[in-house]
Amino acid sequence: MITQAFAPFGISPESVLLSEQIIRDLAPVFARIDQTRSINQLRVLHAFHEARLAESSFGGSTGYGYDDSGRAQIETAYAQVFGAEKALVRIQISAGTQALAICLFGLLRPGDTLLAVTGRPYDTLQASIGITDDGSPAPDGSLVDMGVFYRELELLPGGSPDLAGIAQALESRTKVVFIQKSRGYTTRRSLLTDDIEQIVQTVRQKQPQAIILVDNCYGEFVETREPCMVGADLVAGSLIKNPGGGLCPSGGYVAGRADLVEKVAARLTAPGLGSHVGPTLGFSRLIAQGFYLAPQVVAESLKGAAFAAALFGQSGFKTYPAADAIRGDLVQTLEFGDPDRLVAFCQAIQAASPVDSFVSPEPWAMPGYDSPVIMAAGAFIQGASIELSADGPLKPPYPAYLQGGLNFETVRLACLLAFERMGTCQPRRGQTGD
Repeated sequence: MITQAFAPFGISPESVLLSEQIIRDLAPVFARIDQTRSINQLRVLHAFHEARLAESSFGGSTGYGYDDSGRAQIETAYAQVFGAEKALVRIQISAGTQALAICLFGLLRPGDTLLAVTGRPYDTLQASIGITDDGSPAPDGSLVDMGVFYRELELLPGGSPDLAGIAQALESRTKVVFIQKSRGYTTRRSLLTDDIEQIVQTVRQKQPQAIILVDNCYGEFVETREPCMVGADLVAGSLIKNPGGGLCPSGGYVAGRADLVEKVAARLTAPGLGSHVGPTLGFSRLIAQGFYLAPQVVAESLKGAAFAAALFGQSGFKTYPAADAIRGDLVQTLEFGDPDRLVAFCQAIQAASPVDSFVSPEPWAMPGYDSPVIMAAGAFIQGASIELSADGPLKPPYPAYLQGGLNFETVRLACLLAFERMGTCQPRRGQTGD
C-alpha cells in the first residue's frame, strides 16, 4: 500500500489518499508534460547523434584546453538543441548570474543602452548592471559605472510584454534588449516562448540591429521551443539548473549567433583567446549525461510543481501559476502571507531532502538580496536549483519559490510533510493564481 510507504516519514494515511486523488485529477496535466518531455528527449538524442558524441572524448583536458574534442561535441549538441549557431558550455562558469554578466559585459560598450523589457532583473544581476534604488552610486565595475545606460519596462498587468512600450523605448543606441523568462522573486507569470517571439518581432521591426538576450534560467526544456528558435540572438543559463540534469557539479552555457557567442567567450577568457581555451578537467561525461537526462528531470520537476499548486491551492493559499496552467519555467510560487508559515514550509522541504535532512534552515542576510532569505536545499550539488529546493524573502506577501526535484516522489513527500506541519488540512479562504 502506498500509505505504508509514506508511514516512515510520519505522513498520515488521510494525506496520502488526498495526494492520490490530486494525482488522478492532474492526469491531463501530467500527460501534457510527458508529451513535451518526449519531444525534447528525442531532440537531445538527435543532437548527440549529429555531434557524433564519442565515449573516447570524455577523458577531458587540462591547462589551456586546446583541441578538446569532447567539449566541441557537447557544444555542437547544445547549439543544435537550442536552435543556435554556436554554444559555449564551460565548467568555468559557476552561476547563471555569471553567464548573464559575461554576455552583458561582452556585448555592451560605454554609451550603449541596455533595455530590460520584463521589469527589474533578478536580484543577483542588479549589482552587475549597476541598479540602485537608494540613490547611491552604481557599484564599481558595473555596467552603469562604466558608462552604459540602463532602462527598464514593466510587463502589462496580466504579465504579457508591453509591445507598444517596447517599440516606443527602442532607440538608436539600444544595443541589448534583455528578457528574463522566469519570474525570479516576483509573482508575475513566467514568459512563454510565444511571448518572446512577439518581443523579437517588435524589436526587429523597430531596431533590427539590437541584440536580444534571454535569461533562460529555469526555462530550458519546459516547452518544446527555445528562445533562439523564435529569433532571440543569445540565451544563457546555468548547468546546475535545468540543462545539467542534476549531474553537473558546476558550469554554465551561452548559445546563439556565432559572432556574439565568441564576443562573450572573449569576456570569459581574454580577447584573442575566446572559446579556444577552457579545459574540461574530466567533467565532459557529467555535462553530456546531465544534458541527456535533462528533459526527464525537468518533467519530474514540472509534475512536482503542479502537484504543489494543487495541494496548497485547494487549502486556500495563493499559488502562481495554477496547477493546470501552461508553464514557461519550473518555478512554483506559494504565497503564505505570514513569515512563520514561510519558514515552516522551507524547513519541511529541507526535512524531506536526501541530503542534510536533519538540518533546519533559518533566514539570513544573503549577499545580493535586499531582505533576509530562507533557503532549503538538501542537494547533492550546492545551489543546484534543479534539485528540490525552496526559498523566499522574508517580506510581504511572504512567498516561497519551490523549484526542482530530480524525481516526483520526493517533491510529493516534501509537500505532504509541509502540508501536515503547517496544519493546512482545514481549508481557508483564498484563491489560486494564473
